[in-house]
Amino acid sequence: MTELAVSLVVEKLTNLLAQQASYMDGVSRKIVQLRNELRWMQSFIKDADMKQEDNDLMQQWVNDVRDVAYETEEVIETYVSKAAARSTFDLVTKPFYLYKVGKEIESIRMRIREISGRRNAYGVERNSRGEGRGVNERLRWWRQPSPHVEEDDIIELVEDSKALLTQLTSMESRRRVVSVVGMGGLGKTTLAKRLYNHNDVKNHFDCRAWIYVSKEFRRRDILQGIVTDVNALNRVEMEALEKLKEEDLLKKLHEFLEEQRYLVVLDDVWSMEVWDCLEKAFPSGKTGSKVMLTTRNKEVALHADGEGIPHEPRILTENESLQLFCKKAFHGINSLPRELNKLGKDMVMRCGGLPLAVVVLGGLLSRKSKSTEEWHRVFRNITWHLTKGQDRIAAILSLSYNDLPSHLKSCFLYLGLFPEDVSVQTKKLIHLWVAEGFLLQEGEETAEGVAEKCLNELIDRCMIQVGRLSSLGRVKTVRIHDLLRDLAISQGREEIFLEIHHGNKAEQSETISTKSRRHAIHSRYDRYIFLKKFAPHLRSLLFFNREYNVDVERKRMKIGFIEKKLNVIYKNFKLLRVLDMEGVRVVSLPDTIGSLIQLRYLGLRKTNLEEELPLSLGNLQNLQTLDLRYSCFLKRIPNVIWKMVHLRHLLLYTPFDSPESGHLRMDTLCNLQSLPYIEAGNWINNGGLANMTSLRQLGIDGLSREQVTSVISTMERLQDIQSLSLLLTEQEMFPILTGLSYCEHLQKLCFYGRIEKLPDPQEFPPNLIKLTLYNSELQRDSITKLERLPNLEMLVLGDGSYNWREMAFSSESFPKLEILKLHLLKELEDWIVEEKAMPKLKHLVINRCEKLKQIPDGLKLATTLKELEIVGMPVEFEYRLRTKDFFEFKHIPSIKSTTDMLAIGLGCHQNVGWPETQFG
Repeated sequence: MTELAVSLVVEKLTNLLAQQASYMDGVSRKIVQLRNELRWMQSFIKDADMKQEDNDLMQQWVNDVRDVAYETEEVIETYVSKAAARSTFDLVTKPFYLYKVGKEIESIRMRIREISGRRNAYGVERNSRGEGRGVNERLRWWRQPSPHVEEDDIIELVEDSKALLTQLTSMESRRRVVSVVGMGGLGKTTLAKRLYNHNDVKNHFDCRAWIYVSKEFRRRDILQGIVTDVNALNRVEMEALEKLKEEDLLKKLHEFLEEQRYLVVLDDVWSMEVWDCLEKAFPSGKTGSKVMLTTRNKEVALHADGEGIPHEPRILTENESLQLFCKKAFHGINSLPRELNKLGKDMVMRCGGLPLAVVVLGGLLSRKSKSTEEWHRVFRNITWHLTKGQDRIAAILSLSYNDLPSHLKSCFLYLGLFPEDVSVQTKKLIHLWVAEGFLLQEGEETAEGVAEKCLNELIDRCMIQVGRLSSLGRVKTVRIHDLLRDLAISQGREEIFLEIHHGNKAEQSETISTKSRRHAIHSRYDRYIFLKKFAPHLRSLLFFNREYNVDVERKRMKIGFIEKKLNVIYKNFKLLRVLDMEGVRVVSLPDTIGSLIQLRYLGLRKTNLEEELPLSLGNLQNLQTLDLRYSCFLKRIPNVIWKMVHLRHLLLYTPFDSPESGHLRMDTLCNLQSLPYIEAGNWINNGGLANMTSLRQLGIDGLSREQVTSVISTMERLQDIQSLSLLLTEQEMFPILTGLSYCEHLQKLCFYGRIEKLPDPQEFPPNLIKLTLYNSELQRDSITKLERLPNLEMLVLGDGSYNWREMAFSSESFPKLEILKLHLLKELEDWIVEEKAMPKLKHLVINRCEKLKQIPDGLKLATTLKELEIVGMPVEFEYRLRTKDFFEFKHIPSIKSTTDMLAIGLGCHQNVGWPETQFG
């Protein structure tokens, strides 16, 4: 961590000398000297970092180096902020500030010399091979890892699974609670997930829901999660979900579940209070309904169902532990090499049969060389004198943390800022990492690309878990295990990296460090928007609390109070790099927001902004990410975005009523990578689009035919474009869509509007993997063109895309298609699929194609098909599937249906209209 802090400061000083020379004349020589002294100190830090764990003096030396690096950053950034903010930074004021910063630099240099003088006394050695080791280390983590998407490398406890499966599928007349109880790291959640996805369980229940609860639960969040999973509300009700009172939400859920055989899993329940406030939502329902709990507290399980017998999974045997360890350490191999056999068994025995400890240790050693010397080094560093179960896990987890390269340590600790058991959006996490400056661009790779590789490496090391996947298998959300989160928080506090605010202010006032650089607010933010004493050190402030159902008058008073408190931030925290106010109920931003000129990330998602944003927003010239999504009342974006020349991600989408954006000037945004939604406007033809040469994702709404032509003609300049979504205005028609074949990196295309003529296969982007069409009114022969796209993996034919009675997929068509979704093809009656068509099809969705008579006979032999989802189809269609065609399709592991009476499988569908993810 200290190594990274010093590296970042050295990099920052170098950039400062190059980019802010006009501000620094007079102290440039001192800054060069300071940078060189810090750079020289870098060569000793790696050795000190490795030795500090068991050496208090060494730890103090490392902390001193870290503090002086942070102080250097604060001095320089404070000076630059004042210089940039003062229009009167002239011959009178400039000498004063230069003299002041010069004195501060001299003071820092004296401290560096003092710290360096203690180096020999503490036994810190220079890393003479530091440069080479750094290169080798970078090569090790640079390679593209493969995230563990499915938990194939687990040990199935057959007896545990059978016992719980019997309980879950039993047919009691009243709703029962099945509980899995055990210590952290025992594998309760893994076991519950395996059962939740078991085919027998899927086929037994009409609907299912999985909810993470955690210590700091909110009843409304849990209820909303269950309602969404089981599809308890219709589409109109879902759109008004947040306006429902909590008791009304509970009532609607109760009424829906009364008619279902349901399974609701409440994962990680910590207290009886959770059950007390949720119990009324769970009626007896149909015979066999169940609620499943995972908890560390047996009393919680007995409180939920006094007649039940909580199931306590056993720990792994030595052989099972060894088998799991080998799968993780050797990527699927089930035995140890002969020369590592004894050493491997000794290490595995120390894990005490706890699956989490085994998995983390295996993940650590999977990245080490398979030599006895390397494994002995790991073995020696584990503090085995800690004999308590939880302490033993903590020791192993700390070992994995200490093995991380410095940049990965920062990325891992950052996850400690997020609330317990929350699913973290990977895109947001990556944008935050980049804004923090943890990862710099290397060669032609963007910082975001480097961040994604780091995310995958943390997954590969078992330090974080995959949450939700996209349709094409990309990681959309991640989670961190409670124990690993505890490690991140404790280590982060020790490194003055982060602080968490929750509970009563008085309880924490003595324990919160004023030097911590990142603060997360997990509780009532009106208590904590505070703290001028944090201003000199604070770099990041993130809010996670949300409050619902406050009556209008109280809400207005509360919002006004919060806005006054937020002014403290705008006026005093001048060095903030990250300000994420997602969910904070504010209606306006003051002009003082423009004084935060160091800001790299501004998150205003799901705020109550009503007024136009202040023009001073244009002062944020270092801003990289501006997130205004779901700011439902914001009507217009001020035309100052063009001033944000370093902007990389501009996120504007709000369903049904996005703010006006077509008037914006955009021609200066050459660093912009993500523009998933914007209105069409003059910016398209005024150099705005042509200058966005870094663009990866683009979505434009309200296009005319002529504007589409301009966009397509510009694509040849946007060589990095990967995702393109184009929406026409009503009555318009797409012109002939030629010119996209130049876009070699374009993988996702979405067209919303009538297409005059579909391009021939060779005119599509050569590496297209996903195509979405809505209201396209395709010609009858268009399918013969689509089926010849060589790399297409996912095809969505949406409402109005194909209006013919018959549709045929010929033999050997769609050679790589894995996902096919047919939504609202209202005229389709006969669908013919010839033999050997779609040879790789895995997932098929048929949604409200009301005239379709049956699933094509050609799919009866589709052995690759793993999931069939039927949504809103006529009773006759589903009856045929359940009876006449049942044995023809029984080889499909998962069949989901939304018709309660005729449900063949389970699960809940998603309402599918215009896909929000195109813009979100």
